[in-house]
Amino acid sequence: MKARKALVVPLLCVLAAAGCGTGGFSGLYNTPLPGGADVGDHPYHLTAQFADVLDLVPQASVKVDDVAVGRVDKVDLAPDTRSAIVNMTVNGDVKLPGNAYADLRQSSLLGEKFVELCAPQQSQEAPAGTLADGGSIPLSRTNRSPEVEEVLGALSLLLNGGGISQFSDIARELNKTLTGNEADLRALLSRVDQLATELDGQKGQIIRAIDGLNKLSSTLVSQTGNLSNALQNLAPGLQVINQQRDQLVGMLQSLDNLSGVAVNTINQSRAQLVDDLRALAPTLTKLADAGTNLPIALKILPTYPLPDVAGDVVKGDYANVKARVDLDLDSILKSIENAGKIPGLGSIPVPAPTGSTNLLALPPLPLPSVAPPSVTGLLDGVGGLLGSLLGGGH
Repeated sequence: MKARKALVVPLLCVLAAAGCGTGGFSGLYNTPLPGGADVGDHPYHLTAQFADVLDLVPQASVKVDDVAVGRVDKVDLAPDTRSAIVNMTVNGDVKLPGNAYADLRQSSLLGEKFVELCAPQQSQEAPAGTLADGGSIPLSRTNRSPEVEEVLGALSLLLNGGGISQFSDIARELNKTLTGNEADLRALLSRVDQLATELDGQKGQIIRAIDGLNKLSSTLVSQTGNLSNALQNLAPGLQVINQQRDQLVGMLQSLDNLSGVAVNTINQSRAQLVDDLRALAPTLTKLADAGTNLPIALKILPTYPLPDVAGDVVKGDYANVKARVDLDLDSILKSIENAGKIPGLGSIPVPAPTGSTNLLALPPLPLPSVAPPSVTGLLDGVGGLLGSLLGGGH
């Protein structure tokens, strides 16, 4: 009995000294527990930010690959008051990448919570850097596993309000539907397999169609302002259409009557129309037989009454010359007088003009008795006479 009192008194003194310390009594959280993780002689400190730490407490384990490598020192509220900051001490021999992840897990169904540190998976990102003393794991790389209460609550919701009680009815109705229809179901499954094969063969077209829809959606998004403006300004147009509804209905009714009359007219004149088309067939046939001759013949029309080659025969502007024949005898006689003598014929006396001269009343001209001119001289004289008549020389 005296020995027990001797042990109790020092224990009370230790507890009293701990309670009188400057930091105050914080319970057994700061007391190292037996069997805890060995942090070694040179540990380093980390912090991790969690959206929810559940019931994680100090002195909880920090594990890597399910091996305890450290402990939780403190759990504080983050400055944003919507998350928690977990301070940890980790064995200095444990090397972790700078982009490591921290997960809050549970050792068993009803076991304690602990922090699991792990490197990022290859599907997420490649490990980079080293997690050193004072390192921090942000909220984007922390997570927690679901609680047992959450799992049981979800299961309760499924069992009570998730339609589990209707499984028996569903199974019974399926049995009734499938019984006796095995052949049809096999055929359906084979068609589904064929459809899937054809869809797989059209994969490129389907992808292009989806890309086209994506481009169309992008175009519509870029035209959002115009579409909104059109929809907003569509109301006045609809009001005008609504006001003119009677006129539009009357127009459509008149158009319906017109179509009826047109159909009736065509039906009644169908025989005559067929006969006209048949009568037109020979003409069209001849035109088709003419071939390229018809365009060639039509080339004469612009140059009628001359052929189309008249431009190649008559050069320059002579085709458009206007000629005027002057039959004034005075002018003709003056031209003959000016022409001079006709070789071989001698001088021809020309009476003086007295007003209007009648060519038929002139006395016969005396011809000298000379030898008959040669053929050459006669031709030259005729040429000179024609030249004088036309107002020029040779």
